[in-house]
Amino acid sequence: MSTQVELTQTWELDSLLPHPESDEFLAGFEAFRGEVDRLAERSETLPAPDRSDGSAEEWAAFLRDIESVSGRGADLRAFVGCHAAADAQNKTFQRLEAQIASLDPAYERILTNIEYALCGISDEAFERFVQADESLAEISFYLYDRRRNAELRLPKDQELLAADLAVDGLHAWGRLYDRISGELRIRVMERGEVVEKSVGQVQLDSVERSVRQNNFFAADKAWNKIADTCADALNHIAGTRLTLYRRIGLEDHLEVPLRRNRMRRESLAAMWTAVAARKSTLLEYMSAKARMLGLRKLAWYDVLAPVAQPAVAPALSYQQACDNVLAAFGQFSPELGRFADTALRDRWVEAENRAGKRQGGFCTTLPTAQQSRIFMTFTSSQDSMATLAHELGHAYHSWVLRDRSVLLQNYPMCLAETASTFAENVLGEERLRSTTSQTEELSILDQMLSDAVMFLMNIHARFLFEENIYTQRAEGELETATLSELMLAAQREAYQNGLADEGWYPNFWISKLHFYISELSFYNFPYTVGYLLSLGLYAMATDSVEDFPTKFRALLLASGNQETEEAVSSTLGHDLTDPAFWNRALDVVDNRIARFLELSQNA
Repeated sequence: MSTQVELTQTWELDSLLPHPESDEFLAGFEAFRGEVDRLAERSETLPAPDRSDGSAEEWAAFLRDIESVSGRGADLRAFVGCHAAADAQNKTFQRLEAQIASLDPAYERILTNIEYALCGISDEAFERFVQADESLAEISFYLYDRRRNAELRLPKDQELLAADLAVDGLHAWGRLYDRISGELRIRVMERGEVVEKSVGQVQLDSVERSVRQNNFFAADKAWNKIADTCADALNHIAGTRLTLYRRIGLEDHLEVPLRRNRMRRESLAAMWTAVAARKSTLLEYMSAKARMLGLRKLAWYDVLAPVAQPAVAPALSYQQACDNVLAAFGQFSPELGRFADTALRDRWVEAENRAGKRQGGFCTTLPTAQQSRIFMTFTSSQDSMATLAHELGHAYHSWVLRDRSVLLQNYPMCLAETASTFAENVLGEERLRSTTSQTEELSILDQMLSDAVMFLMNIHARFLFEENIYTQRAEGELETATLSELMLAAQREAYQNGLADEGWYPNFWISKLHFYISELSFYNFPYTVGYLLSLGLYAMATDSVEDFPTKFRALLLASGNQETEEAVSSTLGHDLTDPAFWNRALDVVDNRIARFLELSQNA
């Protein structure tokens, strides 16, 4: 499949909403703010849930309004977020992000009132209530989920106060990090001259080790300039959460992220146990890669280095990357291919490599428009092409759910990452299948296994680091140097000392924005869950090629209205609390490593 049209690397936003700097947008936003406030007031007078006194009909009408506001609120947040990411220094966009964040207390007030009302009745009364009205029955999982989330809340008055304080407290620290990291410039040597680049433009995948080293140390130097401020932000984000968890009486700091991922503790333990026991083959891959690069051991900045290049390897164009992704998606599922073609032709993607953009990549959805937007920086690399496939996987997930109630389009992160990493697998396996060159096969496998190191070692290090942050932060604030020591210890454990002595990155915590997302904690293990689940899905796909796209789509649909374990078992028949499932996924990694080692002997 090909787009058959020349693709642009900048996205189209104007058809979604008026420009954020326009009077029309500001007027619309103020009207929306009023609507949210009125809905918050209505939530205070909701009747007790009951099926016999007409309250079910009143609740149904209220929830329809919640659905409308939730969709349009998501549109606003995504739209302004897109503008702010593409123009990181624009003060107007930063101010609007803060204004949109100021609506959070009203949203929290609404959710608090819903959840306290639902948890205030017996299980039997709740079941009778949701079956009393057809529209309530349709969104019964949303009501069930809200009822369970009430267990994570403070008493009502304290909850509302905490939400108010979070705007200028918890979430302000996250916005501060976004601002200072977005403004950061890294001075690197390029063609004999020192140039300044945004953090997202500085990569560690150059074929030249001197370039990788220069980029790594230049970036580390730049990030160090804001280390103390980042330490303050991280301390206060973690400290605020710990205070809330203690007041609520939660078991520990994992209870909230597990609930947000609708995932059982037993599943997480089974996964990490399997991962820890299977890292020896990854170390074999890393040793073989080091030999191919002429090194004793890899350093942090060598992990993404390409080990094999075709004799003539022109830079990968954006058009070529898009065509490769479309071909792979279409081979797996015509529906997935058609969707991706629409997203690319209709300019849902911002990929231009330019200064002034925020770092990283994301996919954000506008439910009312039934569209998504993808943000990334395309660097003419295979890694950038994989990122494009990854984010299109996210967009496809949202698209599959587009006709469901907005209240049933909210899926946990671990299942979100399943769709995206599976899309990367589709691209990688199609590239492996179609190549006739052992050099190219080695290069593709190397990229896949670099991803394995990322998900099974790098992400594990982030998880261990965050575990230690919350354990030690409970005793008091952590100094900048202590945070770096914790990161180094986490890396050594996660990588099993597999990097060179001088090749670690103790300051990684400064540059990894995931630690500073104030709305979510432990923005790490869901990636590994999604990665391994996607590999397990791939193993299944090879066993049942014809009907697997249908099962995959069913899983994505189930992600919006089932617990994670239930979604997997009901559509695919697997038990995530059983290490056998995770080991089956890790078998795919081992098979790729075996082939890589075989090819590397002749390289």
